[in-house]
Amino acid sequence: MTTNETTIDILTRLDIDTAAPAFSRALEALDAAANKELDRAGIERGLRELVRLRASQVNGCAYCVAQHTGDALSASEPIGRVAAVAVWRESPFFTARERAAFALTDTMTQLAQTHVPDADWREAAAHLNPSELGALVALVVAINAWNAVGVTTRAWTPAL
Repeated sequence: MTTNETTIDILTRLDIDTAAPAFSRALEALDAAANKELDRAGIERGLRELVRLRASQVNGCAYCVAQHTGDALSASEPIGRVAAVAVWRESPFFTARERAAFALTDTMTQLAQTHVPDADWREAAAHLNPSELGALVALVVAINAWNAVGVTTRAWTPAL
């Protein structure tokens, strides 16, 4: 840590793994199914982690932001790109394909407000084939489920 200030503890509201073990296993299975689709479609590991990071930022899931920041770095993503995910629209560090994936991630993550506009879908479809689109949808649905559990229960503590 680079500060002399004391950090604060965020208290766990519910140990979801103990309170709802069948659900926790189902969530893990959903994540595994999304990963199989990502593998099948050939979506590179770095983009997967950047998408997970972006959805987690939008959802405010501290645990998942910490987790997927580290995972993106482990996938050989440069620190500048990882940091710039939060401001991807203003950053020159991403390709048109990555931008389309982030736009779809943002609009799916906020679907109650956005209703996933046709323009966002068309942009993603211009840069991703149907298998890649299906895998991306699966990934965003899965990370949003993890984020919902993490933010609601605070079941997992982020590590620095």
